[in-house]
Amino acid sequence: MKKKGAFICIEGLDASGKTTQARRLVRELRKKAFEAVYTTEPSSGEIGEFIRTYILQRKRRVPIAVEALLFAVDRVDHLEHRVKPALQEGKIVVSDRYVYSSLAYQGAAGLDLNWIEEINRSVITPDLAIYIDVPPEVVVKRIKRKRSVMERREIQRKVREVYMKFVEDGRLLRVDGNRAKDEVSRDILTTVLNYLKG
Repeated sequence: MKKKGAFICIEGLDASGKTTQARRLVRELRKKAFEAVYTTEPSSGEIGEFIRTYILQRKRRVPIAVEALLFAVDRVDHLEHRVKPALQEGKIVVSDRYVYSSLAYQGAAGLDLNWIEEINRSVITPDLAIYIDVPPEVVVKRIKRKRSVMERREIQRKVREVYMKFVEDGRLLRVDGNRAKDEVSRDILTTVLNYLKG
């Protein structure tokens, strides 16, 4: 009998430690003999690279609705070519960001959350979605240089408000990220292992 894969996403504000934690989670799962794969949004595909190069670095100004559509297209492409095949092979896919990032960031920028959900209607629901909660003031201090317009404190505050709505409605599981990395890693690993055990 083929083992079932699991799709786990790690969400959080910019500089909240989500990339570090997603990579650590994959490493720890592999140590425990799970086949785990790390992936990220935007993806490493052509659409994701375009987003990373032109949109996130603000080399090209586009309306926020166009940005949301680009992320949605990249997400569907990423799911079809990377995530779903790995899940079908029984692997655990850990994604550094997912649809909740679009809802939080583009929603904080003023787009209607219902519209963002509608353009992402075809994407799969993760088995487990973890939100690493770090106060906006802390992440702003962690950001060494101004990489993009999204990293300003007021925007991060608005983004956190959207994320917390998803924590409250049960779509995201909150983990306190304002602690030592090892403590955060332990909590995330325990949560994931408990889920995998059923």
